[in-house]
Amino acid sequence: MSKRNLAELLSEGDGGEDAPPTSKQRRRSPTPLLVHALPYPSLSVAPTSPPAFQQPTQIISFSYTPDRKLEFTNSALRFLAALPPRPQLSYAYERWTRRPETRPRIDGLLRALSTARAKNHPALASGFGAVGWRGVLTRIMTAPYEDRDGWDMNVMCVDGVLYFEEHLDEAKLRAKDELAPRQRLNTYYGYAFESYCTSEKPSTSNVPCVNVPQAPGDPPGWGGDVDTNVQWCSVVRTRLGDTRLVIGGEVDCVRGTYTSKTDTFVELKTSLVIRGAQDEMRFEKKLLKFYMQSFLLGVPVSCLLHLFLLPPSEGYTAQEILVGFRTPSGEITTTQTFRTVELPRLVRGKAHGWDPKKCFAWGNELLEFLKKNVRSSSAVGIELQGPNARVWRLTFSPGVGVELRQLDDSAVRGVESAEGDREAVDRVGFLPRWYWDEVVKADDSSGTT
Repeated sequence: MSKRNLAELLSEGDGGEDAPPTSKQRRRSPTPLLVHALPYPSLSVAPTSPPAFQQPTQIISFSYTPDRKLEFTNSALRFLAALPPRPQLSYAYERWTRRPETRPRIDGLLRALSTARAKNHPALASGFGAVGWRGVLTRIMTAPYEDRDGWDMNVMCVDGVLYFEEHLDEAKLRAKDELAPRQRLNTYYGYAFESYCTSEKPSTSNVPCVNVPQAPGDPPGWGGDVDTNVQWCSVVRTRLGDTRLVIGGEVDCVRGTYTSKTDTFVELKTSLVIRGAQDEMRFEKKLLKFYMQSFLLGVPVSCLLHLFLLPPSEGYTAQEILVGFRTPSGEITTTQTFRTVELPRLVRGKAHGWDPKKCFAWGNELLEFLKKNVRSSSAVGIELQGPNARVWRLTFSPGVGVELRQLDDSAVRGVESAEGDREAVDRVGFLPRWYWDEVVKADDSSGTT
């Protein structure tokens, strides 16, 4: 939907609940399709009582193998290694095993959640209200300061739980898969940085060591050729306001010994060397994404901007994101460490600054908006449109707000389609049928109606 049409919808009244369906909608569905809208938040007014955000607790972890099989092991876990002097990130570019772009399904996250629930993990004893990958939640939380790129998500509600999936049409999938040569190389730089900074085994001392080359001709510190099929993921449970969240995301490595807690997680990033005030401003605007990605998964320290250095904060855990600053040709020149909770201080009072409290207030408002409109319309999952559960499309337009619309049967079939997937999976909406059946069976056994 265009900005103009969404603005018109917003002007019709709060929530847009009484907006009549179009004639096209009437032809596609025997019942009127629902449309709701939530306006863009005001950035000029600070939230009076920002919602609380609970420190994330890890529930379970899992690995993706080179042949993209999910297994509940730490085979893909990497450990922080020391960076050699001025490494060249273009090394072994021609040997990159690149995972094809597919629809960003949540199947792996649901498999992990199902496994943890079967083991009666105590963090899930009080239930949960929303499930999604970290990237999805990051997009939602950073929306108040997003002035360029919109996004689409699919949303379902089953047994009172909201499920989120990023929606990419075929054109967007092709664009991600068919990168221009320079974009592709820049993307590789980030993965090569991870190879230099990580090892298959933890250091035998408390200080990370430089990798010993694994093959003849490898440069000092090279940790192995890049295969983006391989990932190690953590699933955490946290809470924003009144909503308990289950969030999954890839973790680049851990520092020292893995403890099954988030306090050793390390995120790795690269960025161009900062050469002046304009570069600094652009980078500081990007810090919001780094901040939110870290905060949502429980990574409270960021290694980022070489222009600043803050003293350690008392009573906070020593997790980190390590960002290497590189030249356009891919040579790392410097790195620096920052605590995530201190990142907002770097932009406070600046024209391009951002306030995380406004982000969390918006995220909480959006979750409450979805609870009101999706939960009330969906009720219990088994009561939906037979095997074709109700699916909603959440569309964000920068500077305008979000539109929530119920998908018609044809659009739901498109969501269920295996086109763009790695493999064909029987689905109810975008949820795998095995998970849908599992939830419905749990409802039946608990007497839920």
